[in-house]
Amino acid sequence: MKLFLDTANLDDIKKYAAQGLVDGVTTNPSLVAKEGVDFKKRVIEITKVVKGPVSAEVTSEDAKEMIKQGKDIAKWAKNVYVKLPMTPDGLVACQTLSKEGIRVNMTLIFSAAQALLAAKAGAAFVSPFIGRIDDMGQSGMELVEEIVQIYNNYGFETEILVASVRSPRQVALSAMLGADICTMPAAIYDKLVKHPLTDKGLEAFAADAKKFK
Repeated sequence: MKLFLDTANLDDIKKYAAQGLVDGVTTNPSLVAKEGVDFKKRVIEITKVVKGPVSAEVTSEDAKEMIKQGKDIAKWAKNVYVKLPMTPDGLVACQTLSKEGIRVNMTLIFSAAQALLAAKAGAAFVSPFIGRIDDMGQSGMELVEEIVQIYNNYGFETEILVASVRSPRQVALSAMLGADICTMPAAIYDKLVKHPLTDKGLEAFAADAKKFK
C-alpha cells in the first residue's frame, strides 16, 4: 500500500520524503491557507519534492468551472492529480477531464454507491473519508471493505485512497483490507513507527549494553 502525506507544509513534506517512504501528497485550499502561501505556488513546490501523485483541489462547485480549473491545475506539473468533490457536477467534470487524460481524485466519498459512480466516471482515485464516518457512529473501515469488494468484482482500475485517518491502526486495517493508498497528516505518520514495547526494548538493550563497557 502506498503512503501519502495529507498536508501543505513544505518542511514536513521534505522531511518525510527524504526517508524515501512517502509515495505522494494530498492537499487542498484549506491546508494551503493554513500555511499562508499562494495555492498554485505551493502545489508546484510540492511536486518538485515528491515524484508521486500530488492532489490539488478545485474551488468551484459548477461543472464547467471545475473543468476549466481542472485543466489549468493539470498543467502545473506532470504528477498533479485534480481533486473534485463527489457531487453531480463533480461527476460530470470527472468524466470530461478523465477522457482528456487528466487524472482525477474524487474526494468526500462517504458511501460505496458514491465510489461506484466515481469509478464509472473514470476517476483515478476515490477518497473515502473514514474518520468522519466514524464520527457519525458508523464504520469507516466497513466502507473501505465494501469499495474494495465492488472494485474487485468489476475490475475497476480506480485506486482507493483512504483519507481522514485518525490512527496508525486505521492505516494498518486499510492495508489489510486491500486499499491502494492511505493519506495521513504528519502526526499520524510519526506514530506509525512508534510502539511503547519498542521503546521499552531499546531501553533494556541500552542498559545491558552498558554492562560490556
